[in-house]
Amino acid sequence: MAEIKTRCLIIGSGPAGYTAAIYTSRANISPLVIEGQQPGGQLTITTEVENFPGQPNGITGPQLMEDMRAQAVKFGADIRTGLITEVDFSTRPFKAKTNTGLDITANTVIISTGASARYLGLPDEQKYSGLGVSACA
Repeated sequence: MAEIKTRCLIIGSGPAGYTAAIYTSRANISPLVIEGQQPGGQLTITTEVENFPGQPNGITGPQLMEDMRAQAVKFGADIRTGLITEVDFSTRPFKAKTNTGLDITANTVIISTGASARYLGLPDEQKYSGLGVSACA
C-alpha cells in the first residue's frame, strides 16, 4: 500500500471541496483532495447555474466545476481519484484509507461530501427533468 502524509485532507470535490482546496492552497497548506464518487459533485449534472456568486450571466454546472478544479490545481492542490473508505479521528494525526489502497495521515480533515439526488422513481421524473422537475433543495 502507498502512504502519504499531508497537512490537510479534503474529502469531496463539489463546490465546497474545491473552495476548501482553493483557500488552503492559497494559504500554502498544499491540501490533498480525494474526489469521491462523483468528481465535481452534483453540479456536474446540472445544466444551468444562475445563482452562483460571480456568475451574473449563469454558467453550466460542468464548466463551473472544471473552472474551480483548475483554480485549485493552479494554487497547488493535489487532487486524486478515489473514495475514502475509513477515517480514524480518535488520535492525531488522523488516519484515512482509500479504495485505491492509499493510506493517508493528515493533521486536518475537511469533510465536504455533499449530497446525491434521490428521485422517487416516478415515470415522469426523467421525462420532465429539463422542464422543472428537480432534485435540488
